[in-house]
Amino acid sequence: MDRIYLDNASTSYPKAPGVVENMRLFMEEIGCNVGRGGYAGAYSAGEVVYDTRERLCRLFHSPKPQNVIFTSNITASLNFIIKGLLHPGDHVLVSAMEHNAMMRPLVQMEKLGVSFDRIPCDGQGQLLLDQVEGLIRPNTRAILMLHASNVCGTVMPIREVGAICHKHGLRFVVDAAQTAGVFPIDIVDMRIDALAFTGHKSLLGPQGIGGFIIEDSLAAELDPLISGGTGSRSDSEEVPDFLPDRFEGGTMNLPGIFGLNASLQYLEKEGIGNILQHEQTLSKRFSEGLAAFDCARIAGTEDPMKRAPVVSVDFTGRDNAEIAFLLDSQYGIMTRCGLHCAPSAHKTLGTFPQGTVRFSIGPFNTPKEIDFAVDAIKAILSTY
Repeated sequence: MDRIYLDNASTSYPKAPGVVENMRLFMEEIGCNVGRGGYAGAYSAGEVVYDTRERLCRLFHSPKPQNVIFTSNITASLNFIIKGLLHPGDHVLVSAMEHNAMMRPLVQMEKLGVSFDRIPCDGQGQLLLDQVEGLIRPNTRAILMLHASNVCGTVMPIREVGAICHKHGLRFVVDAAQTAGVFPIDIVDMRIDALAFTGHKSLLGPQGIGGFIIEDSLAAELDPLISGGTGSRSDSEEVPDFLPDRFEGGTMNLPGIFGLNASLQYLEKEGIGNILQHEQTLSKRFSEGLAAFDCARIAGTEDPMKRAPVVSVDFTGRDNAEIAFLLDSQYGIMTRCGLHCAPSAHKTLGTFPQGTVRFSIGPFNTPKEIDFAVDAIKAILSTY
């Protein structure tokens, strides 16, 4: 049985051409560390690390490669930012659609005296922008927000929220897990102080590599979450005060960075605009196919061309988990069922506690696969 992968919001598959080869190149032919060796291999690896920072800067329109900080994933990045920025007595705003990568660190910080409010969203997950300023307090430090929902694909008005943050002197932190590599992001134009990203979703790289891009003055305010050897200023036991070393203590995931470098080259060649158009076109095709089934309620923004390529379906009166199981076991279609680590989003969308079956499309999916998925759903529903 052929397999059809429709779980790209969890992680992309397959990876971009060249990812595996670049990782193997590092493991088999280079293998050394960066910043710790005075030999050619170390310099060669260092050049790839710097080139990867530069490629990320071009993608997100960031002016300074040294402000690209590598971490293990976007969860680590958000922990770095949230726990480094906030202190007892601080207040922040988040959307009602956040992932637990944002909420669990905040709930931890709440126990230490940090408070937060959720900016309401409507039943499609769209931010109620006119309510943002009314929630700002004298002690509000920042607005933390995902760019697009991992549950339903609804896109947040990042540019408008960034303008509000600038007006009120707030920090603006954006979780780009679902948009980096597929939606255009300009951190300067959008007034983003810190952009958190992961390498393994729409950036099409391997698991285990992520990071954040941070503005200089915010970097100076952040306390490093992890400290250790950097290969720089080794005469001192103090954490270096310059970027990226201030936040990159310990050995980096060099195989992951080599893989990410290859995937970024692929994205540059293909063009993220072309990838977005392809994925949204397939998302629209799938949504139109589901319209034939009265029990299939699609969560989120109605227009698939205005959301990330995620189609999240609540099969009313059916067992969503059973449908997901049958799609996999009988038709080889891989999806994600449940609450998707985002209970607040499902409460907002009216799909809590049952959750949804999420179909998330990637650049390597085809119209034939989408049509097969619609036919499979039709066959499964006919048995109820």
